Amino acid sequence: MWLKRISILNYKNLEQVELAFSKKLNCIIGKNGMGKTNLMDAVYYLSFCKSATNPIDSQNILHERDFFVIQGFYETDGGEPEEVYCGLKRRQKKQFKRNKKEYSRLSDHIGLIPLVMVSPADSWLIAGGSEERRRFMDVVISQFDREYLDALIRYNKALQQRNALLKAEIEPEEELMALWEEAMASTGKLVFQKRKDFVDEFIPVFQSYYAYISQGREQVSLMYESHAAHGNLLQLLKESRQRDRILGYSTKGIHKDDLIMELGGFPMKREGSQGQNKTYLIALKLAQFDFLKRAGNRTVPIVLLDDIFDKLDASRVEQIVKLVAGDNFGQIFITDTNREHLDKILSEVGEDYNLFEVEGGCVSMREKEGEA
Repeated sequence: MWLKRISILNYKNLEQVELAFSKKLNCIIGKNGMGKTNLMDAVYYLSFCKSATNPIDSQNILHERDFFVIQGFYETDGGEPEEVYCGLKRRQKKQFKRNKKEYSRLSDHIGLIPLVMVSPADSWLIAGGSEERRRFMDVVISQFDREYLDALIRYNKALQQRNALLKAEIEPEEELMALWEEAMASTGKLVFQKRKDFVDEFIPVFQSYYAYISQGREQVSLMYESHAAHGNLLQLLKESRQRDRILGYSTKGIHKDDLIMELGGFPMKREGSQGQNKTYLIALKLAQFDFLKRAGNRTVPIVLLDDIFDKLDASRVEQIVKLVAGDNFGQIFITDTNREHLDKILSEVGEDYNLFEVEGGCVSMREKEGEA
């Protein structure tokens, strides 16, 4: 699946945009604050029915306008056309249509146009708490494993009920507590196993991407940590009940799982430079792309690389562009503030790209390096 053309009205600072894209590389140049990320966000919106940067839909409407519209015209891997429409009027329900037919549930659209976005906001994966890294696993696995998603929902419900009993002023009934602990243990076991299988498959792909981008200069690792790996979950819950009652929440379970990120055997959060952290995050997202490509509906995901070159040395930038320009990837969108810098790299990867410039919310197609 690739995006042939996009039409945008009143989305963020983009008043009116009509663009045709390359099937391979699309480079978007402009100073910070001009609207590069907003254009990428409009492409993201067509895949996920929401903004990557602002979950409040009405705030994505251009100031003093009453609506926004985003339309994407795609072509499937088999050459079939697909049209996706999104429209929102203030104080009204959002409309999402595929080939002019409105969805009854937005969730039915998710997965039709797989997409992976890499942006500065991804820094939370390293700097944030364990909840952020669990969400990273959950978002990827849930897209293609309904059993996993159902188990995760049931686990969280049981966790919520157990925590409510732990906070109660009177001592909770043994039978009721045991009921929710058994539910947590059974669903938690399934979630743990699927997360473990995912990470085991994910790690070598992630490490190969990091090694390619860094040209083997550093060694990185990624480890999955879970209470379920060290004992029977039901037994752990029973043993921790008295302490949990004092604290008022559950201290054991797969809701405490984490991904341990290391550079040279030390915590990435503490040891990594800005460039190394960025390389780590990009390798994570490219490995996510690889997983979605194999585990999903066999459609090659679109990749959005938003301002990823900042803090990276020239050799790493060149490795990334060569990588995504290869046959393994499909359509790529790249933003950067420096056209000269990007032109130099793109001249080495062929002519199959389009170049756009964004200024004050206006987007125009620019000449490639060497064109008159």
